[in-house]
Amino acid sequence: MNNLEISNNTTFESIKHIDDEGKEYWYARELQKVLNYTQWRRFNDVIEKAKNACNNSNNNILDHFANVGKMVKIGSGALREQDDYKLSRYACYLIAQNGDSRKKSYC
Repeated sequence: MNNLEISNNTTFESIKHIDDEGKEYWYARELQKVLNYTQWRRFNDVIEKAKNACNNSNNNILDHFANVGKMVKIGSGALREQDDYKLSRYACYLIAQNGDSRKKSYC
């Protein structure tokens, strides 16, 4: 493994979460940054392509892309729900495969 591969793997693994059952997952909003997307709407388009690929490979989308919402503070101090996904490793792979190849990613 070269230094770039080691660095990229470390970045991807650094945003991994583990649930109470010991299962690993990643948040899409965190992966968005690692894959160098600045706009959620553009990244969400990639997620939709990845969900289609998941379905086309006869996998259950809900097993790999779980919708979650987070409450975040906006400028006025009020709270607003922000869309996000809990992703499996397979979902992350599909997102990376369906993303913009011109973007420099950090995973």
